[in-house]
Amino acid sequence: MANNKDVLFPSAIQGALIASCSFIYVSEDETGYPRLQIINGDDATGIINPTTGLLNEGYAVLERNILGQPIKEAYFTHEFTAFYDNGQLVEERRYKVQEPMLVPIVFRPDAKRPFGHSRITRACMAAVGSALRTIKRSEISAEFYSFPQKWATGLDADATELDKWSAAMSAMMRFTLNEDGTDHVKLGQFSQQSMTPHIEQLKMFASQFAGEVGLTLDDLGFPQSNPASYEAIRASHENLRLTARAASKSFNVGILNAGYLAACIRDDYAYTRQQITITTPMWLPPFRADVSMLSGIGDAIQKINTTYPDYLTEEKILEITGI
Repeated sequence: MANNKDVLFPSAIQGALIASCSFIYVSEDETGYPRLQIINGDDATGIINPTTGLLNEGYAVLERNILGQPIKEAYFTHEFTAFYDNGQLVEERRYKVQEPMLVPIVFRPDAKRPFGHSRITRACMAAVGSALRTIKRSEISAEFYSFPQKWATGLDADATELDKWSAAMSAMMRFTLNEDGTDHVKLGQFSQQSMTPHIEQLKMFASQFAGEVGLTLDDLGFPQSNPASYEAIRASHENLRLTARAASKSFNVGILNAGYLAACIRDDYAYTRQQITITTPMWLPPFRADVSMLSGIGDAIQKINTTYPDYLTEEKILEITGI
């Protein structure tokens, strides 16, 4: 395939994390070689086969006009792929393999929701909404913090009313005595509103969001007092690491299915799926080892290979450590 894997797979995974499911559209170029195209979940749908992870039938919008209306669409079945231009059937393509050429990439599927769950949960949306309201309240309070309210007593009842803007912005103001000359004008200002409660409340919502998605406050722009070590950072991201490991297992199915259909198009042959059922993609660890960890890794490799010679090969070390 001529696709760039550094763009293709991250695009599919990001779309699946946001919308719970994205799709890979498998087709052939002018030379008959397979090519893959990512379609977001809001532009495609279908009826999924929970056993194979492929679709029984599917639909995708391939192109929209400037108003967002579909102008090129595709309908996928086991027998053919039909292409529509402005609602009119323009082409039907048939392949040796009897599968729809639209492959779902699903994040966290289950029996109730075979198309998965979005990484953006309701708890995340609630925390973000509360944080936005806190920021709005803090902006209103900031105005009173910058220009605190002032008061004046001892003025005559018939004194000329002060212009509010001039009173707030003037560098110097002059006041005279009352008619009887006994009372002096007294000036003051109300205490300024503190911004601290808003900052603490925003930090509280950030903590809720971080706990929901497996991040830390450092990741969300609230640095802690002491810099953490590599082990501490890794321990604080344990939930995120487990989520990434679980996500890679669900993404395996869609990626292998896309490769299976691409191979069928490339060779113009209807392969069976037995081979990919025993194929396990290798994912690099979510966290790469840094310099401080290399010493421990080297010790472990030496001790294990001393007991079991050549047990940790180059491929196994890559899988375990990412180096």
